[in-house]
Amino acid sequence: MKSGSTFKQLRAATPLITVGILTADMMSLRSELQLIEGAGVKLLHFDVMDGHFCPSLTFGPGFVKAVKTNLLKDVHLMIENPLTQIESFVAAGADIITINIESSRDVHRALQLLGEMENVNDSARGILRGVVLNPGTPLQMVQPIMDELEIILLLGVNPGWSGQKFIRPTLQKLARLIETISDQKRDILVGIDGGINKANIADVAKAGADIIVTGSAVFDGKAPADNAMFMLDAVKNAVKD
Repeated sequence: MKSGSTFKQLRAATPLITVGILTADMMSLRSELQLIEGAGVKLLHFDVMDGHFCPSLTFGPGFVKAVKTNLLKDVHLMIENPLTQIESFVAAGADIITINIESSRDVHRALQLLGEMENVNDSARGILRGVVLNPGTPLQMVQPIMDELEIILLLGVNPGWSGQKFIRPTLQKLARLIETISDQKRDILVGIDGGINKANIADVAKAGADIIVTGSAVFDGKAPADNAMFMLDAVKNAVKD
């Protein structure tokens, strides 16, 4: 819900990075999260994969709930039939839930249901609702559900396969999305997820992304705090130019 404090907080602070937890050192997770929080990161990204919608299998609501952090929990559901599992992820403390638009015929209903739920961390925050589009999915797919959205993310890689390079035409797709939202006088956060690294994050920020998802560029097993500060500085400097 746009009236929630989380939307206002993020809108005021954009552009932002959200850091994927998958590449963090799980044996030192608490300290790694403290390091990136200290560097200025505000969002922690959870890629939930079920091994069916995309080939990888990661974790479920139990893991999301178990992670103790002050960072906002940004949960991306890459699962079949997300409608049946939304309640569990809300109960696990999700502040943001995004759903792959290709995952179900019931995405609109899932977004409606999310709009009726309260954030278990703080009811004043609201739960931000969003959809994610695969690289081959046309932007027209979001048109019928725009009234139910606070966030739209574009994938810069195909979900579920590691080691892919960023698909550069995603930046042109983002520009078209921003234009559509502006023409319709809507207030929706937009962003890119997948393949974002130190070499291309400035280009993504300059293209107008509000939310930029990154992972191994921060959690590289060496210097997560330094990496996070590099990414944050790159975003800030890009939008100043």
